[in-house]
Amino acid sequence: MSKYQVVGIGNAVVDVISQSDDAFLSRNGIQKGVMQLIEQERGEMLYDAMTNRTQSPGGSVANTIAGLGSLGLSTGFIGRVHDDELGRFYADGMAEDGTVFVNPPVPGGELPTSRSMIFVSPDGERSMNTYLGISAELGPEDVPDDVAGQADLLFLEGYLYDKPKGKDAFEAAARACRAGGGKAGIALSDPFCVERHRADFRRLVKELDFVIGNEHEWQSLYETDLSSALEQAAAEVGIVVCTRSGHDVVLVQGDEEAVVPVTEITPVDATGAGDQFAAGFLYGVATGKTLEVAGRMGCLCAAEVISHYGARPEADLLEMFKAEGLV
Repeated sequence: MSKYQVVGIGNAVVDVISQSDDAFLSRNGIQKGVMQLIEQERGEMLYDAMTNRTQSPGGSVANTIAGLGSLGLSTGFIGRVHDDELGRFYADGMAEDGTVFVNPPVPGGELPTSRSMIFVSPDGERSMNTYLGISAELGPEDVPDDVAGQADLLFLEGYLYDKPKGKDAFEAAARACRAGGGKAGIALSDPFCVERHRADFRRLVKELDFVIGNEHEWQSLYETDLSSALEQAAAEVGIVVCTRSGHDVVLVQGDEEAVVPVTEITPVDATGAGDQFAAGFLYGVATGKTLEVAGRMGCLCAAEVISHYGARPEADLLEMFKAEGLV
């Protein structure tokens, strides 16, 4: 009997969101539309430069898990925060969203809680500047076997591979999940993350049950065009999911393929689009839906989250699924 339907493991990051224009990004050396890792001093400078800040518990996989919790699944999240104001805010926020935050805030002299300064441009594009702080210290000792080992689904964050301890924690969790009869999968996170860890990821995807990435991430993983990359992935991965920025989503499992059309809309804030697509898709997997239905659920969740500021859903996703005849 599993304790959790879905468990996530990833960076526990407080998202701090502010609106900005392209001139602001240029003045401050911020690369538009990507996630940049920054040091503590630059993080404090950018934080002070933000106006009308809003903050929420974040981190890519944590956002996905929160979405799944809002859909009524039993969820847990493995991450690391400091016992400081932001860390307590993070832990309390995850609990309020219905997810068990497995690891209590860490007291003592370690690094501060991680935060990502997210600047949203008028066109809805988001530029993330992330100071990893204590979340980068996540290690195998933070992965309780009775959590990862009792999950139906385990969802992993590719960004964890940026630190050796995170990589070890990640792989320990995947082993525990699969040994307990669950299924484990990964979000490739971004093309630069894939480039940094290509050899590890090429090995890892062969051992996982599902892998979610966008077209640029798949092309980076296999260093070829998208069609060839997906063909190779289909031969190696349990379920292959490829999102394509407003174009059809492709899902492949063995000889089965589903192509899910996307209704293109102008985003208010693109933050969390991939995270909530993953939530909808994993909800479909967790509840035994077909590839096509799981993909449609993902697209609905992504469309909802980009219709407002913030990376977590505001509407009743289950009611949206019912309205579309998906449940």
